[in-house]
Amino acid sequence: MTMHLIGTRKDWLKARLDLLQAEKDFTRRGDELARRRQELPWVRVDKSYRFDTEEGPATLPDLFKGRSQLLVYHFMFGPDFQAGCPSCSMIADGFNGFQVHLANHDVMLWAVSRAPLAKLKAYRSRMGWSFPWASSASSDFNFDFNVAITEEQQRQGGTEYNYRTSPPMNASDVPPMVSEIAATAGTDGATFMRDRPGMSAFIVEDGVVYHTYSSYARGLDGLWGAYQWLDRAPKGRNEQGVWWRRRDEYAAR
Repeated sequence: MTMHLIGTRKDWLKARLDLLQAEKDFTRRGDELARRRQELPWVRVDKSYRFDTEEGPATLPDLFKGRSQLLVYHFMFGPDFQAGCPSCSMIADGFNGFQVHLANHDVMLWAVSRAPLAKLKAYRSRMGWSFPWASSASSDFNFDFNVAITEEQQRQGGTEYNYRTSPPMNASDVPPMVSEIAATAGTDGATFMRDRPGMSAFIVEDGVVYHTYSSYARGLDGLWGAYQWLDRAPKGRNEQGVWWRRRDEYAAR
């Protein structure tokens, strides 16, 4: 027998209308946050970054492809990974469809990772994706935007992620859940945690590139399309440990 509240259609409608007002307030709050993101001061990017792409070497301005805006998803795929992070993969499953719309609205979307381009291309082929994906293996791009650290930095601590200073970390400090996820990427937990997820936004005006916004960790929830659906399902996210897989792995479970 269900333990959930049971009511009439009239009961449901009254509660739904109360919730509707809260949802409207939440939407307006989201609009306000979007405006505040757009009002952030721009930071000029003077450093040169080199990326490896399918079309050859590229600079950060090259990634704009003639658009004025650039969105970068910092996809966790380190040089020593054998596969991309499954969480990033679940997020990226939505990129193929909407990146076309963004490109036709003056916005380029790229995924950027530290793994060599050959690994990225092979994994993208496996996953059936077509969105542009660049390797930053030969530049400091991931480090400068706080989505990668060295092994020494990991041990010493003091680096920044999600606008907080990270404490020193040893292999024994890796949470079991992280080790479980890392294993699916063909690496160990400490190595896995030296790459981090995030997104960054840029704009180019008069030939000058500016950094406008970055978000990390749960700040990426809005990009994780499946969770937006789960938040509207009767049982919500209903999570018990790591339940998600790469979409070509579910049949093996």
